[in-house]
Amino acid sequence: MAEGGEREELLSPPPVSPAKRLCSWPSPQAHHPRGSPGAAGGGVGGVGSSCLAAGARPHLQPESLLDCAAKTVAEKWAYERVEERFERIPEPVQRRIVYWSFPRNEREICMYSSFQYRGGPGAGATGGGLPFRRGIRLLDSGSVENVLQVGFHLSGTVTEPATASEPAVTYKVAISFDRCKITSVTCGCGNKDIFYCAHVVALSLYRIRKPDQVKLRLPISETLFQMNRDQLQKFIQYLITAHHTEVLPTAQKLADEILSSNSEINQVNGAPDPTAGASIDDENCWHLDEEQVKEQVKLFLSQGGYYGSGKQLNSMFAKVREMLRMRDSNGARMLTLITEQFMADPRLTLWRQQGTSMTDKCRQLWDELGALWVCIILNPHCKLEEKSCWLQQLQKWSDLDVCPLEDGNYGHELPNITNALPQNASHSPELLQRGTTTITNLEGWVGHPLDPIGCLFLTLTEACRLNAETIDLLPSDMNESRLPIYQHVSVATGCSNSSESYLSLALEVALMGMGQQRVMPEGLYAQDKVCRNEEQLLSQLQELQLDDELVQTLRKQCILLLEGGPFSGLGEVIHRESVPMHTFAKYLFSALLPHDPDLSYKLALRAMRLPVLENSAAAGDTSHPHQMVSVVPSRYPRWFTLGHLESQQCELASTMLTAAKGDTLRLRTILEAIQKHIHSSSLIFKLAQDAFKIATPADSSTDSTLLNVALELGLQVMRMTLSTLNWRRREMVRWLVTCATEVGVRALVSILQSWYTLFTPTEATSIVAATAVSHTTILRLSLDYPQREELASCARTLALQCAMKDPQSCALSALTLCEKDHIAFEAAYQIAIDAAAGGMTHSQLFTIARYMELRGYPLRAFKLASLAMSHLNLAYNQDTHPAINDVLWACALSHSLGKNELAALIPLVVKSVHCATVLSDILRRCTVTAPGLAGIPGRRSSGKLMSTDKAPLRQLLDATINAYINTTHSRLTHISPRHYGEFIEFLSKARETFLLPQDGHLQFAQFIDNLKQIYKGKKKLMLLVRERFG
Repeated sequence: MAEGGEREELLSPPPVSPAKRLCSWPSPQAHHPRGSPGAAGGGVGGVGSSCLAAGARPHLQPESLLDCAAKTVAEKWAYERVEERFERIPEPVQRRIVYWSFPRNEREICMYSSFQYRGGPGAGATGGGLPFRRGIRLLDSGSVENVLQVGFHLSGTVTEPATASEPAVTYKVAISFDRCKITSVTCGCGNKDIFYCAHVVALSLYRIRKPDQVKLRLPISETLFQMNRDQLQKFIQYLITAHHTEVLPTAQKLADEILSSNSEINQVNGAPDPTAGASIDDENCWHLDEEQVKEQVKLFLSQGGYYGSGKQLNSMFAKVREMLRMRDSNGARMLTLITEQFMADPRLTLWRQQGTSMTDKCRQLWDELGALWVCIILNPHCKLEEKSCWLQQLQKWSDLDVCPLEDGNYGHELPNITNALPQNASHSPELLQRGTTTITNLEGWVGHPLDPIGCLFLTLTEACRLNAETIDLLPSDMNESRLPIYQHVSVATGCSNSSESYLSLALEVALMGMGQQRVMPEGLYAQDKVCRNEEQLLSQLQELQLDDELVQTLRKQCILLLEGGPFSGLGEVIHRESVPMHTFAKYLFSALLPHDPDLSYKLALRAMRLPVLENSAAAGDTSHPHQMVSVVPSRYPRWFTLGHLESQQCELASTMLTAAKGDTLRLRTILEAIQKHIHSSSLIFKLAQDAFKIATPADSSTDSTLLNVALELGLQVMRMTLSTLNWRRREMVRWLVTCATEVGVRALVSILQSWYTLFTPTEATSIVAATAVSHTTILRLSLDYPQREELASCARTLALQCAMKDPQSCALSALTLCEKDHIAFEAAYQIAIDAAAGGMTHSQLFTIARYMELRGYPLRAFKLASLAMSHLNLAYNQDTHPAINDVLWACALSHSLGKNELAALIPLVVKSVHCATVLSDILRRCTVTAPGLAGIPGRRSSGKLMSTDKAPLRQLLDATINAYINTTHSRLTHISPRHYGEFIEFLSKARETFLLPQDGHLQFAQFIDNLKQIYKGKKKLMLLVRERFG
């Protein structure tokens, strides 16, 4: 629709348009009765100006019949029809029609100047910058001036106040309107956007809020008709003089055409008037800048989901929904423009050529596009011819090669499984007895690309939504956290149940849709959409305040779902691949619990199942009441959202546990359902933790019933993870011991006695038993002596059993736990000795040996150290091996025990250790002090130092010298110049060992001479050797 810009009107003779229809000149008596002085002047009020704008009338002051009629005519009839219908229209009537033709509702101005203001994507922190909000600020600051209404044209100036960086700027604004809709806007600011600028908003709100301050004139053609020839000539000449630089060429051109009898302009009756309103054939709709809609959608699509483009497109979709809610024809018009740009997206061709599917973000946008078209096609206010046009357009788009297919529709890929069952009705009881189930609708309503349940729910609730007449359009914080308010609106009489309300029907529709048994679709996106769609519906349901009528609807529908057979996802038997009902059941449980606890628990327990993870028995086994027989051809799609579904199952169970606190019978039933249906150890552990936390509040007493449930769940977790790897296993074991401690001493005794079904030997000894007999546990439970002894006895028994089963890991823990019982301690020690010859490592044996020495058993420690030494092999270059400290400790222990023990250990050292530096260190330590200083009863120390020339140190000395010789040759094989200095220091240490015997200096000299002879090619190195050793 052409815009009524002032500059365009003056520069060129515009064609006839809806904003500038042709006006002829009837006789004076037809339109303008004389006797009304000042007919061309006056304010908006004019005749009957005491009547204020809609909603602003003084209390109890009724509107005149003239205003009532004028309001209706102004809203429904084009002004040209009024002129054709009535031969004579009094001027006061004209003025009132013109007055009431301007929009009266600020909500519509807001809709065209901001994103959706109620929870929409644009309702964020930047809400203060929206054109509507800025327009209000301009209006309140007095920036709107020179407001004039001429017929159906409003003009004025709006001044942007000065800022620190820019001076004040005044813009000229012009608005054309018809039948309470703005049909075109022009502003000097040059705004390029989908929405009206703040200056248009300010001028529009000025006209709505301050109509008595607006000068009103009839259409300019009416004013011109009242002038004589002299007045017309003066008017034209003054107009040209005022704007001669702009309009003079156009004025001369028009004059030439008018003076030419054959010109086109003289063939037309009348002349265009931009202020005379719309013609009969003009479409009555709000001004929408189509080019800007196209450009912005194209821009957002080209960004491919980046820079918030998806958010912007969703905001545009929300704007379409808002228009549809207001029954604005621009909703379908705007959606058509968006769809055209979506179809022109070059990525569609690329994806089709490559054979790849579109991205998930793009699919979400296409789904929303389809859902909006559903709203338009199903609009009951849409005319049949309009629907026919839309369907033709949709078919045209659908026929294009690039048009994507609906996602998630598998109805054409799978057989109709209803036909797979015997059709004889007599077979039905037998099939139900065997537990056979079918899914009568493979195409689920929830998660469908066109969202039928969501559309219907919104349609029904919208009819019940309360909207205050004087609603604050943009309150602080953008209306966030404000829930909608609904009221019951009765269904029209003549229906099967006239007592129903649209609100109860909305609830019933949502429950039916979410309770439908349906097959899980294939593909990540389709499965994720099922979850998101369900969560969206539930969030809308939670906005409803359940009164008695809604509670009755809820209860009735829950009973139908439980008894619904194959249709219901909450029926007694469901198909293995049915979409789970956990999230839905959680809502039903919470909503129904205050009103019907038995029904709520029955429903929630029924929904706990997750058949896709449960093994069904053989088809011929009829002994199981819940036997399932699949009548769908075997297909096992990958459930990408399985983790999310299991977490929702866990949430449902947690909700029931919390509600059943203190009710032993219900808790036992819930526990059985959890143990039967939840298959994830991590989720069961979470449930156990939740139950424990609820059962042991910090500010009140412990609930023993729920605490026992937590313990049972923890025990199940232990059994499930005993033979599988779980990175949280250690945390789980520690938590279970804590839980058992809270339950009491009998629980601790129980897990100690049945440890082999719950824990590994290492866990049982190092965590469970150690914690059970700790001082902290004794104080926490205030145990008496018999109870402490019972726990200790169980712990010792456990320790010995674990040591027998896994001596490598548990021998030391067993010895520690059995310290206070001599018989048990001896048994644990013997287990360690017996296992030493088997698979125990030298580090494990050294650790036990050190423990025995620490406990005052040096001879036993020596025996274990000797066994450990036989398991060790220390190469010549392993001078930083972690076992070196253990070797030195063992040698020191044997030296302290006496010469005999040292003599027994040295052969083992010589056999196991080949590192020269380690051997020389042992040799040095053995010659510093006399042996036998441990003070063992019955033994006497000689007090003499041992000689290296005699046994047992002679064997060690020879082994050390040989190790130095072998190591020297090994190092010289691949030595580099940068290691020469380090090698000379190594020979210096070797010389210290060589010099210990009496003839040592001769041996070392011979050793050096051999090196010079063998490695004479390494001249630089040998030079260094000569300088140091001669």
